[in-house]
Amino acid sequence: MSDPMKVEGFGAPSEFGAHVFRVEIPSGTTEKIQIIEDFGLKGGEQGRPYEEVRVSLPRSIWSIISETARRDFNERLKIKKLPPARWMVGKNLLDRLLGKELCVLAWAVERAESNEIPIICSQWGALRPEERWWLFSMTVVQGGRDTDKDRGWRKALYHALSDGEVTPQRPSRKRVSQNSRQPFLFGDPNE
Repeated sequence: MSDPMKVEGFGAPSEFGAHVFRVEIPSGTTEKIQIIEDFGLKGGEQGRPYEEVRVSLPRSIWSIISETARRDFNERLKIKKLPPARWMVGKNLLDRLLGKELCVLAWAVERAESNEIPIICSQWGALRPEERWWLFSMTVVQGGRDTDKDRGWRKALYHALSDGEVTPQRPSRKRVSQNSRQPFLFGDPNE
């Protein structure tokens, strides 16, 4: 029997040089929370940066969305028989696909009014992981950096996910593959 894959935080591979996302939560209450894509060993190759700040959020907004993301991600970690994680002050690592999903949620709420954020969280929760990955891919082309607020798909995410009402949480995602030896735990590594 092979050993299970070693992970840190929210399913991030522990191996050196893995492509992961990082949420940096400062101890100061007025500093912004940053979501950063760390390209690992592929950083610096073919014009790719070593890392890219994808979005910065005020703590007030992060405090609202962080619980939604934590619950969703931990449900999926549990299915993979991996330990749950929680957000802590400092650096929080995520599997690269979960990081993409978190960016979609963060981009959608960054310009929202506080009464719209529960709707956005609900609409985001109703999306399948594959839909979130696709939305990330579309958005990152024109609006994927921290400085790209209010551009292209990034603006569209707000409009698409804030239109509606809070819906009940959908049932558990049992359809997620049980193959714990996948190098990327939550989907197609080619995404």
